[in-house]
Amino acid sequence: MKRIFFLLLCCCVLLLAEKPPKQEQRQDFRIAQLQKELEAIDTKFESSENVWLKHYTSLENYNDLTNEINALQKELESFHTNPPRSLTHRLETLQRQQDLLKEYAQHPYGSLLEAKNIDEIPQITNLFLILSGYSFIKQIDEQKNALVANQESLESLLELVREKYRILNQLSFVDKSVAVADKIVRIQTMLEELEGAQRILATSMDLYNQESQSTILKLKNQIKAQFLKTIYIGVAVRVFFCSSICLITILLAFLLKLTLRKYILDTDRIYTASKVINFLNITIIVLILLFAYMENVSYLVAIVGFASAGLAIAMKDLFMSVLGWFVIVLGGSVHVGDRVRVCKDGSIYVGDVLDISMLRITIFEDVTLTSYMENRRAGRIIFIPNNYIFTTMFANYTHGGLKTVWDGIDFTITFDSNYKKALKIATDTGKKYAKGYTEMVRQQVHRMRDKYSLRNPNLEVRSYCMIEPNGLRISMWYQTNAYATLALRSTISGEIMEQILKENDIHIAYPTSKVITSANDGIGNKDKKIDEANVENLALLGGAVADSKDNV
Repeated sequence: MKRIFFLLLCCCVLLLAEKPPKQEQRQDFRIAQLQKELEAIDTKFESSENVWLKHYTSLENYNDLTNEINALQKELESFHTNPPRSLTHRLETLQRQQDLLKEYAQHPYGSLLEAKNIDEIPQITNLFLILSGYSFIKQIDEQKNALVANQESLESLLELVREKYRILNQLSFVDKSVAVADKIVRIQTMLEELEGAQRILATSMDLYNQESQSTILKLKNQIKAQFLKTIYIGVAVRVFFCSSICLITILLAFLLKLTLRKYILDTDRIYTASKVINFLNITIIVLILLFAYMENVSYLVAIVGFASAGLAIAMKDLFMSVLGWFVIVLGGSVHVGDRVRVCKDGSIYVGDVLDISMLRITIFEDVTLTSYMENRRAGRIIFIPNNYIFTTMFANYTHGGLKTVWDGIDFTITFDSNYKKALKIATDTGKKYAKGYTEMVRQQVHRMRDKYSLRNPNLEVRSYCMIEPNGLRISMWYQTNAYATLALRSTISGEIMEQILKENDIHIAYPTSKVITSANDGIGNKDKKIDEANVENLALLGGAVADSKDNV
């Protein structure tokens, strides 16, 4: 029985003896965990470039040096005579270090807490002082931004200090060592010091914000007053300047028109030049007004650029017409009063140019050969868009000072006619009525050689004889007035017919039927005998159709 009781007692003792080691293990683990967190915080402190931490470290070093100097001085006082040289040298070194940190003794955070006083506020009394006002406002804003940055830096440091203080408090429950207690005292002192600096900084920022807002408002009012004063003066000067420039522009345009009328004899050219001058004058005046009253010219350029791009896509034809107007005016391909011919969608229009605007050419449709042969009407006002000069056949009968064009008359004679006499009649008639126009065009072509590469063209009347299925075609070409082609053609045609009708050996070939009632062949009244069986196979003159054998 005693043995059993002894065994039970031993078990109880063993069980009670195992608990303290387990508690110690848990305690050591907690200490190690807290020490690890503390090391992480210390690493952040060591790697931090926080300006508040640097100032506090300098203050702490100053206090440590002060305590060490006091202790060393007491130790030296114990030596009445001949103190050790090492102690004296140590004291001198510590004092020199203390002098370097002396500025942190009374105001360790002075440069971080206090803002510069706003003194000597500039007075904006004229336009040239506006820049100084804006510069002063910029300095105030920079100082305010510096205080805000200091506040943010202090708050980030306080977060680290509070976190370290929390870890040390937790460590003190499991580690009752003097080192931990000393660390708690030091971090608590640091926390109180920084929190006091934070309160001072907040007060300093409030005072500076109130003073800076008042100063900035005062400066802005002064700048605004000077701007308004400058605008009033500038508007007056600008109005006077713009008015003067516009009057000068109008006067120059008037003088230019007078000069053109003096040296240019062609009224059509004077008309076109006057329209160009008016356009340029209006454009210059508009640009002067835009640049005078537009505060930012770069905005104007950007707006005009984007607007032009959009309009160019949406109104391509309109812009092409304006471009065509520039080509017409600058190139001189068409002038007011010219006779032109335009082909569009199978229709042909011939007329005189009445006006050339920025968008279209206005022509008056005259009675011409084209009207006679194709349109069968005239007298219409035709509006031709300027962009047609890029895509449509456009002919100018009077370009370069020319007033004449080639015109031709064709007629057909029988194969047995005297074609040489017919050619002479046509040529002589053409020379008779076109002589004046031939001399005119010769002079005009001579003047055009300075502008164009022209050879020596044959400008005399030309006549040609061609073999056609129904006879001999006589083609006569001559120079005629571009504005009266149809009238001269009518006169020459009548004269040729009168001359041919007087000749017995010239016969006009036209669709006819000829009945052969004799044994002749019917050609030139030649007395040539043929068989009655072959009468139906005789060829008829000028495309005539032979009658059947029953008609013989």
